[in-house]
Parts: sequence; structure tokens; C-alpha cells
Amino acid sequence: MLTQRRSGILLHPTSLPGPQPIGSLGKEAYDFVDFLVAARQSIWQILPLGPTGYGDCPYSCFSAFAGNPYLINLTLLVESGDLKRSDLPPPCASNDRVDFTMAQAKLLPLLKLAGDSFRTRQNSERRQQFENFCESQAFWLDDYALYQALRQAQDKGSWQAWPEEIKLRQPAALSAAADKLDADIFWHRYLQFVFFDQWFALKQYANQRGIRIIGDLPIFVAEDSADVWANQELFHLDEHGKPTLVAGVPPDYFSATGQRWGNPLYQWERMAEDNYSWWLARFEWNFQLFDLVRVDHFRGFASCWAIPADHPTAEYGNWMPAPGQTLFMTLQKQLSQLPIIAEDLGFITPDVIELRDRFDFPGMKILQFAFDSGSDNPYLPHNLSCNSVIYTGTHDNNTSLGWWQSLDAAGKQRIRDYLRNPCRDMPWPLIETALSSVSRMAIVPMQDVLSLPATSRMNIPGTADGNWQWRMRDEVLNPALSQRLGDVSYLYGRNLCNTTEM
Repeated sequence: MLTQRRSGILLHPTSLPGPQPIGSLGKEAYDFVDFLVAARQSIWQILPLGPTGYGDCPYSCFSAFAGNPYLINLTLLVESGDLKRSDLPPPCASNDRVDFTMAQAKLLPLLKLAGDSFRTRQNSERRQQFENFCESQAFWLDDYALYQALRQAQDKGSWQAWPEEIKLRQPAALSAAADKLDADIFWHRYLQFVFFDQWFALKQYANQRGIRIIGDLPIFVAEDSADVWANQELFHLDEHGKPTLVAGVPPDYFSATGQRWGNPLYQWERMAEDNYSWWLARFEWNFQLFDLVRVDHFRGFASCWAIPADHPTAEYGNWMPAPGQTLFMTLQKQLSQLPIIAEDLGFITPDVIELRDRFDFPGMKILQFAFDSGSDNPYLPHNLSCNSVIYTGTHDNNTSLGWWQSLDAAGKQRIRDYLRNPCRDMPWPLIETALSSVSRMAIVPMQDVLSLPATSRMNIPGTADGNWQWRMRDEVLNPALSQRLGDVSYLYGRNLCNTTEM
């Protein structure tokens, strides 16, 4: 799939600087695209864009299709006429942490004001665009807007605790709820219209400047989500809507007891009955949102770790087969092109490799994993194939500087010996190694480009608090940094802005 040598940066929009409590799709996002161009990059990779739930984790969202309203830029709403400039609050103090609590307190009232203002303008071109959006996205938007309105009416309780007739989606009850909650449902539709209006404008700006965007598709969905509530027959649930089998991974590099994610597992047999229509819709929408899609936990399409829901850890479970080959053949038949990157990290068995290679999906290679064994380590640059994406680290890793500082003297010396470099300026020797490799795509987290320590890491797997909060400061995107990154990219033939091929 990858035909050109490219490089880019991993940075989630929440981590962008700006006057709002959380990064947004406004000016700072456009400035970041300009920085990528100046630094001779051609890829912007992000994390999932969905509306986050508990713990603010982008891999646990209230919908697999919706966008996160907190990313909506308020200034752009002024330009569209939904807010007045006098409505905007004073800018938040610049800091290096995202403030989700303040985002909820400050942004939602203004978004509600904007929605109310928009609703009063019945006859406008933009109102017709809204109606067109609602019609074209009705396959997910109707259930999502009703779910969010009901959730608010039920004191934000999980759908499993809702009144029985609503929980089980009895038509008369849903119709009555929709009539009663009409204003709230309109608002949630409005939020999605605005989010994707801003997103597609940003994507167009990036694409016109040679920047391709890699999105992120989590294989599983959250238990408390519109997806599970609206499609209960597609998941392993009991008669009360509670999961019987949940997802995770067995003990591995990240955790001695494994990771119990808690997502309900799919009823693959039921999905096959309508030719995987839910998956087809999901992938098709993601291919509109992004130029490539990184499929998180790709191995789950070959087999997934099924944990009995009453077990508190992931140590006890079994590998449950999944129909990945049939699914991707169906998708390929319907969509032709499958611009997918397979997140093939962790415990990988031959069936996962076979599935990945059957469809020629590039896999991921992480340099932080390369130096803890011998010369046959699959992550070492001399063992890589061209059809792969190399990273210094990911959102689940320590920053590369933090990783380097955590190594003992022997570990550091092994890396110096391999790189033939004294490594006095970590993580730049690691960045140069990634960009010089044969992998056709090289991605570097923004924290590594900025040489930031462990306190700036994005996530610690297996922990629930304090993650997803790192935020970039305003002043860091300077000409010296873009020059340094651009020079390395040019040296290794990755400066391919303004091309249409991947």
C-alpha cells in the first residue's frame, strides 16, 4: 500500500495549544499543518476522534462514529454566526496539561448557546447543510443523538440502568422519548454537524498542502455507548444487557496481569448474517474522515482474548477466533481500496501475520522495543521490510527521552553500539534511525520531536487516572525545529509534500 517514503508526526488534536481548555480544530490546528509543511513532513497521525467517556480515553468513546464536541473551535462558531464574539470567554492560561473538567464546565454552555442560536435560523444555506448532514448520517446519528439525550435525562447513568422499555428499545418507548427530548436531540445533531464541518475543512486544508492524515480505529467499542445500546444483538450480552465476555490482552510487556479493557466482545456469527453491515459502515465512514486508518489491536480480527466478565483481571481467558479474512474480503469487495495500517504489536501469532500479509497491510515497528534482545529482534532496523511503519514510540510508550533515561548503563551501551552513535542528544539519534530505515513510513510522536521527558507521556497502559492530558505549548513550533526535522527528512528521501500518492 505504501509507495512513497514519507514521514510525519503523531499528535492528537487535544494536545494542540490554544485559548480553550483543550486543543481544538481551530487556528492552532492549521498552524500545525503549516509546521508540518515547513518541516518537510507529509503525515499527521492522530488518536480516535470520538466523544470520550470515563477517564477521557479516546479508545473508550460513546460512539464509534461521532466526533468529540470538546474539539469544536468556538472562534469558528463566531465566524459561522452561531456565537457572538462577546460570548467567548477569556482565553485559558497557557499550560502543558489538558483540562477536561474545565472543558466540560466552560465549553458545553457555549455550545448549547450556539445550538440554540442556530436553531432559530430556519431558512439559511447552512441550515440546509445541516439537514443534508443529518440525512446522510442518519444510520448512526439518529441513535447517537437519542442515546446522548436519554443519557442526560437519566443523570448520565449507563444505558443498562435505564427503564426497561428504553433499555430494550421498545419502539413506542423510543418514539415517546424522542418527542419529549426533541430539543436535546437537535442539539446533539448540531454538535456533530459542527464538529465534522470543522474537521473536513481542516482535512481539506491539510490535503491541499500535501499532508495526509492517519486516523485511528479501535477494534472494540465501549460498553456504555450508542453502538452497544443500538445493536445489542451484535455483542455477547446477557438478558440484562450486561457483557458476558469482555476484551483485553493476556499478561505482556506492559502488564504482568494483562489488560482487562472490559469492552463487550462481538457476536461475529450474527454480524455475518447481514454481511457485516455494521463494520462496512464503520470502515466506510473512517475512510472518508482520514486518508489512512490505523486499526488498533489488529490481532483481534484473527482471534481475541475473551475474558469472562466476572473476572477482575485479564489473566484468565481464552483466544476466541474472529473471521478477519472473511470480513476484509467483504470490505475489499465493497470498498475496493483498504488504506489500513495494522497495529500488530504485542502477542502476535502466525494467523495474525498471515491475515496482515494476505491483504498487504503494513505493520508497525517500534524502536523502543528493538534493543532488549539479540540481532534477530524484529524491531531492529536491519530486520524491517519496506511495507511497514516505523515509530520511535507510540502514545502507549514512555517518551523516547524518558525511556532512554530509564535504561541502565548496559542498556544504553547496547543502543550506542548498534546506532554507532554516542547518543548525547537523545532522542534525536533514535529519530534519525527511524527516518533512515527502509520502512516507507516513519512516524515520530511530537513529544520526541520536542525532546520531552517522561512527564510528557500520553498514556500509561493499565492505569485509569492522569492520562491523555499532555498539551503542547504555543511557542515550541519554531523555525529552528522545523529546519532540523526537515533536514533529516530530506537527507533520507522523505520530503514528499504536495504529492497525491501514498
